Amino acid sequence: MQAFNQFAYNMLGPAGPMILIAGLGVLLLVLAIPMFFMSRSNPMDRLGNQSGRKEVDAATRAVLRDKQKNQKLNKYAQFLEPQDAKELSDVRMKLLQAGYRTKDAVQLYYFAQFVLGIGGLILGVAYFYLILDPTSASTQQTVMYTLGPGAAGYMFPKYWITSRVQKRQEEIESGFPDSLDMMLVCVEAGQSMDQAIVRVSKELRASYPSLADEFELVSHEMKAGKDKSSVLNDMGERCGVQDVMSFVTVLNQSQSFGTPISDALRVYAAEMRDKRVMRAEEKANKLPTKMTLTTMMLTVPPLLIILVGPSVMGIQQLGSLGSSMGQ
Repeated sequence: MQAFNQFAYNMLGPAGPMILIAGLGVLLLVLAIPMFFMSRSNPMDRLGNQSGRKEVDAATRAVLRDKQKNQKLNKYAQFLEPQDAKELSDVRMKLLQAGYRTKDAVQLYYFAQFVLGIGGLILGVAYFYLILDPTSASTQQTVMYTLGPGAAGYMFPKYWITSRVQKRQEEIESGFPDSLDMMLVCVEAGQSMDQAIVRVSKELRASYPSLADEFELVSHEMKAGKDKSSVLNDMGERCGVQDVMSFVTVLNQSQSFGTPISDALRVYAAEMRDKRVMRAEEKANKLPTKMTLTTMMLTVPPLLIILVGPSVMGIQQLGSLGSSMGQ
């Protein structure tokens, strides 16, 4: 790095390293722009060429395009989506767990990473070059002020999605026992499982909107004719909570063996209530330890100052008095 700085300084002057870094960023941006304007070929055209059928009329094409993803983002899908199917599936599942269910959620996620990364890099370079003094900055400061904002902007969407997933899972975990109690009441009152799910989704809207959205999506998929077991399995994957996955397993087994759903709900609801109590007790048991550490950090240093401070001052005074008497 020192050799690079010396070379840039000798070639371009004091601001040489800054100019080379800015030029590299501009070059990468210029090379990326033409790639984004290269749109992928239309699948309907390839289908027509291979099969030799008649061309699809304009109205049918318009309907198909409306049903697809965002047209502007879909042009650059090969750059805004992972080419690996497993990676694409993992990212889509992560966004579903965060509550983003739109078709172009993956493209928007990578587009946000690209825009924030490039924008942070440009802002960092502008701040370093226009406000700070590039001649007096060290190599570490140069890298921190130029590349730091770009890296922070690139990582911000990932941090946001992770925090959203964690917050949503905590909300589902805390509201799931209440939803089971409501579902048990509805089933024992004579409603079917589908009707109970619809009613529970409406009742939970005010307190636990994320869990209400999941139950509402389950009810819509059941009304559309999708298999109930697959719908429940999809719900467990979207939530990402172990309690919901166990509940899905209980319902699937109850349906497979022909046992009453009310009995399974009653047992599992009681288990979830006990589990919530144990979770609250666990948090309460952790509280004394946290309070002890905080109390020690806030009270021990002042106590030591009060107790040891006068002794230290007396020793210093005795030392100064002894030195004066020796002289």
